[in-house]
Amino acid sequence: MPMQPMPMRPFLRGAWNACHDVGRRVARLALDIALPTLCISCREPVSGEGLCPACWAKLSFIAPPYCARLGIPFVYDPGPGLLSMEAIAAPPAYHRARAAVRYDDVAGTLVHALKYQDRTDLAPAMGRWMARAGAELLHDADTLIPVPLHWKRGWSRRYNQSAALANVIGRQSKIPVRADLLQRTRATHQQVGLSRAERARNMQGAFAVGDDQRASVAGRHLILVDDVLTSGATVDACARALLRAKAASVDVLVFARVVEAFRPPI
Repeated sequence: MPMQPMPMRPFLRGAWNACHDVGRRVARLALDIALPTLCISCREPVSGEGLCPACWAKLSFIAPPYCARLGIPFVYDPGPGLLSMEAIAAPPAYHRARAAVRYDDVAGTLVHALKYQDRTDLAPAMGRWMARAGAELLHDADTLIPVPLHWKRGWSRRYNQSAALANVIGRQSKIPVRADLLQRTRATHQQVGLSRAERARNMQGAFAVGDDQRASVAGRHLILVDDVLTSGATVDACARALLRAKAASVDVLVFARVVEAFRPPI
């Protein structure tokens, strides 16, 4: 039987990605040698990578007291197990959500750098903070699932920032990461600038579990991992898809979440 020729397009695609990654690392190494490392937020020189001490101190880490369901911080401690107005008025499909920090200028700079500027070197620190914030969720979890990108967006970005964070958390917690269990079945519009209702409509039916993956989802306690939680529309749509596949429970762990100025408990 004559030897079949190797398909060129996937081969060339892989070679291009490999060359691009090597080139990016070499360029970054050259810059590190020639120029001082700068704080990702204020651009002041730092001895390490990421944030200078002043910007690190500006990060608003989320700690109790917070809503037992959504993890929204309270301004005072109402006692254990209390829920926010959002959790009561519009309970999400997922069970619990936790975030490492409030979304503000410094947190937003970190997220943007990881997401759009190839700063994957930020993922280890961000992932460690997330693991600490989600310790109670990780204690019961079977699998970590990064929120998937549509293949077109993944192709343009070359990596999934949520998967980068999930891999850090997985290594620290010894919980397996399965990026193959959930697929984004259609391209969606960017959520930035959309209202809460528009975000929910944009994500409706955008995720699914393949028939060949349902056995790995059914009966499992799962954690969705993402970079930012704003309205919760994306992770809610993901959770609904996983619950339709008979997951036992779905929790959410993110790096940053948007928090309004005042959150009275009920």
